[in-house]
Amino acid sequence: MCGRYASIKAPADLADEFRAVDATDGAAKVDYNVAPTKQIITVVERHPRDEEGTPDPDTTERTLRMLRWGLVPSWSKDPKSGARMINARSESAATKPAFRRALNSRRCLIPADGWFEWQRGPEHKQPYYTHYSDGSSLAMAGLWEYWKPKDDPENEYPNGLVTAAVLTTDAVGPLTQVHDRMPLVLPRSAWDAWLDPDAGADDERVAALLAPPSPELVAALELRPVSPRVNSVRNNGPELLAPLAAEDVREPLQLDLLAGPNPK
Repeated sequence: MCGRYASIKAPADLADEFRAVDATDGAAKVDYNVAPTKQIITVVERHPRDEEGTPDPDTTERTLRMLRWGLVPSWSKDPKSGARMINARSESAATKPAFRRALNSRRCLIPADGWFEWQRGPEHKQPYYTHYSDGSSLAMAGLWEYWKPKDDPENEYPNGLVTAAVLTTDAVGPLTQVHDRMPLVLPRSAWDAWLDPDAGADDERVAALLAPPSPELVAALELRPVSPRVNSVRNNGPELLAPLAAEDVREPLQLDLLAGPNPK
């Protein structure tokens, strides 16, 4: 699963890295401990619409957008359901009512500097932080959805609610020693196909991406134990990413992920 990650880079830098226009309107904040229900930066590609709302089929726009983490299906009666839908399994998203519509036409990328996962022992949980060793942003495959209540007498949602979920897949290689699941991280070469607003879930290019990452991508990652301070969402600072001293690590991993080149 993916329940916490770090989002540190400035929107301007992410816009350059993902070849997108920054539409976050100053809402993005440095966050070392991103948690469900927070507003997160996403990369979305859509056909621009005119003043009447008609999309231009010949043009696309790739933008950075702020969405709430925790997908609320369009048919949901209560937006509180989104707190439970932070992840979607890549193996079954196409058949799940909550995710299949989004997988078909509302895919996004969720940039991250790295993600946290917990190795569970008999009496402890040891957090680990995984990131590209060269500092590049991880591109986690995501889904987004638009929700608006049928009745809103108190006008709580005048513009509706736009939410997102992170797709997960089977962990690969040394990552399996921490957890059996991981975010579906896409290499740069897959970004265009994943974001293509005209490619449905049955498109061969999209379907092929719903699989665990390649050994080459995993070899480009670094994995390190970090302080259990990350367990609390109230803690938020660069110290959460600092390597934990060897003597403080509970049940160290048998294999380490070595640094390598970022796959293109």
